[in-house]
Amino acid sequence: MKLVTFDEGRVGELRDGKVVELDAPSMREYFERGGADATGREAELGDVRLRAPIIPKKFFHTAGNFREHEDESKVVDWSHEIAPWIVFFQNVDAIVGPEEPIVYPEHLTEELDYELELAVVISKAGKWFGAEEAMDYIGGYVIFNDITARDIQRREMRSGVFCFCKSIDTFCPLGPWIVTPDEIGDPHDLHMELRVNGTPRQESHSGNMSVTIPEILSHYSALGYSAGDVVSTGTVSGVAGFSEDAASLYLRPGDVIEAEIEKIGVLRNPVISWQEGHGEPAPPRVRW
Repeated sequence: MKLVTFDEGRVGELRDGKVVELDAPSMREYFERGGADATGREAELGDVRLRAPIIPKKFFHTAGNFREHEDESKVVDWSHEIAPWIVFFQNVDAIVGPEEPIVYPEHLTEELDYELELAVVISKAGKWFGAEEAMDYIGGYVIFNDITARDIQRREMRSGVFCFCKSIDTFCPLGPWIVTPDEIGDPHDLHMELRVNGTPRQESHSGNMSVTIPEILSHYSALGYSAGDVVSTGTVSGVAGFSEDAASLYLRPGDVIEAEIEKIGVLRNPVISWQEGHGEPAPPRVRW
């Protein structure tokens, strides 16, 4: 099943190119209730506007699970170690959906980067469970593009903590829909690719994780999950910032990013200038 949020926040299921509306006021409440019935209303997919499929109560941002990402950082002598078992909370107000723009905050950064990630939607509340129980807590999978200001990140990482660089408004594209586990099968057997203007930048496989998704979910269950929470699983190699020619690969207004994961789909987002996004010039340059 593919679950969508559309138009003014209505919840639906994608069936044969049609969006079948479900009787739930939000996707979070869909998972809190354990599902919802169809209302009888439906529309063609092309006639609705897809939104971010879910706005979670908590967005667990985990990193360091693909060691290939750490390996590529060493090639360019990145300023800090990409340690395993990194976690912090993402700013849920930064979430945008498919086709929604990423607004380039040129007063804050000159090094805007992309990070393709597979994310997990939690189906029910839970705490302190083992890896052997974790699959029972998975409601679905969704694509996450972890937009990052690398120049801000390097400064933040001096303290060992980074968050602002990834939490700026529109830096959290999520979508295009949530795919339930029955359609995914093994989540560790998915091809992953991110393209900028049609050119592949990141290409990997979910099986390259150094840990399993059940291990990730179990590890952070001490923090407590709510139904509809989202847990990211970290990015793969190929980011601009860890390239030997990073300056030529950083995102710019006018770029279009396509983040694709096998069996889920494609999350597409354009990058626009602050002027285009806000109708006025960017504020004066500040250094974070």
